[in-house]
Amino acid sequence: MSGNAHRWQRWVVMVVLWGVAILFLIPFLWMLSSSLKPNYQIFEIPPRWIPNPPRWENYTEALTILPFDLYIRNTAVITLLTIAGHLASCTLIAYAFARLRAPGRDALFVVMLATMMLPYPVTMVPLYVLFNRLGWINTILPLTAPAFFGSPFYIFLMRQFFLTIPRDFEDAARIDGANTLQIIGRIMAPMALPALATVTIFTFQATWNDFLSPLIYLQRPELYTVTLGLQFFRSTYTTNWAYLMAASLVTTLPVIVVFFAAQRYFVEGITMTGVKG
Repeated sequence: MSGNAHRWQRWVVMVVLWGVAILFLIPFLWMLSSSLKPNYQIFEIPPRWIPNPPRWENYTEALTILPFDLYIRNTAVITLLTIAGHLASCTLIAYAFARLRAPGRDALFVVMLATMMLPYPVTMVPLYVLFNRLGWINTILPLTAPAFFGSPFYIFLMRQFFLTIPRDFEDAARIDGANTLQIIGRIMAPMALPALATVTIFTFQATWNDFLSPLIYLQRPELYTVTLGLQFFRSTYTTNWAYLMAASLVTTLPVIVVFFAAQRYFVEGITMTGVKG
């Protein structure tokens, strides 16, 4: 009887999970369906999920009517630089908070965590004034340079993961003559691959989909990102929804590919960061 109850419990859990997954997939499926329709079919009642006939030229027209290849290239450069900055800076800072002993280390860590409570609108104007005085407006520097100074959330995540790694590995490396940077690069970073993958996914998703920061700092069309490019399909009176859905689907695919490619490390990284405080 207990075996049957356990089997039914598993079936219930699977049904609930599939139901939630389908619920979250509905917007994506609607975007896919709308991207293959002419505009007049998108808002038909009752809705038509399967386009008849599918209009595949929406994709070619949407991606060629605007220089989306340039927008994708700009976004990729900004995203890769931001990922590199976060991985380098957050790894070093997190290791210092996790392993190095210094007066006031824990108090400084608490202050750093407190900065996470500041909403972006509070710092938006001071940052703009700072970058404007540095002459960085209309460049990608305001979007990439801050990543090389660390992010509180990613530092916290990396620190929690480093605390789960036994000190024996570091002690053995120091006996062999390794310095701190060698320990981080050759021992800690490879062992923290799940946490690094988690930081990479979060950074990729946030940077690729960022709209507000490029809108503030980028005013030259040749520097626009994909999120800014998508806005050209919307005007004051009309919106070309078919083109907007087609371009949105194409620009969403890199995020999906990156997530599924690093899914195993992502789950492991999220799980391990809460083991030890």
